[in-house]
Amino acid sequence: MKHSVIRCLRAILVAASLGGFSLGWAQEVLPEGSEKLVEALRQAMPNIPIEAVTRTPLQDFYAIDLPGAQTLYGSADGKYLFSGDLHELGDSIVNLAEARRMARRRELLAAVPRQDMVIFSPLGETRDYVSVFTDVDCGYCRKLHQEMADINALGIEVRYLGYPRSGIDTPSYDKIVSAWCADDANKAMTALKRGADIPARDCENPIAAQFELGQLVGVTGTPAIVTSDGRLLPGYMPAASLAQALGLN
Repeated sequence: MKHSVIRCLRAILVAASLGGFSLGWAQEVLPEGSEKLVEALRQAMPNIPIEAVTRTPLQDFYAIDLPGAQTLYGSADGKYLFSGDLHELGDSIVNLAEARRMARRRELLAAVPRQDMVIFSPLGETRDYVSVFTDVDCGYCRKLHQEMADINALGIEVRYLGYPRSGIDTPSYDKIVSAWCADDANKAMTALKRGADIPARDCENPIAAQFELGQLVGVTGTPAIVTSDGRLLPGYMPAASLAQALGLN
């Protein structure tokens, strides 16, 4: 267990050092009783990028949410720490950590203006929507885009956010920026997904911020589909399977 905690922390800090997200403390007011735990973490690892500290149903244990949808649990006295998800047993098994992640994803994505996304909307009624972190050179991203007409026909709106897997200031990044800056971003996106070239364009754009956002919500590959209720569905899904996952069938 010790090694899994160390691996988790190392992964977070490596991503931060590469510019994946900002270090620092997102939560200004800590839950009463968690001060010793946070201080112990800060002493052991000064740069640990804590997003939030919350109480758990376990007495004297707190959840520590980190970027990349990672969660640690620690004791109030600052002596014990473990990684993993805490589940609550009842009529069903509830993943408490994932419930918090879902709420956080909803919050973060709700703050993204529609004009900063490339959106493919149904011609008729929109029954639900998904936010998709996409890369224009990703084979499965292209496969998903090939089903756009079927996805829209099922009443699903697709909101694209840029996530160039190769990183910022790479050829894939330049391509997706060109799509965002095109006069018709939807047409440019479709052309890139078909493997065609589009004119190189540059403008003020949100791609770097969306790349960071993707890492914060736990994106590890593309396409990464985030549902309207905050679930993260990694990888390609056929239109019918996507509709079933959204409860539309």
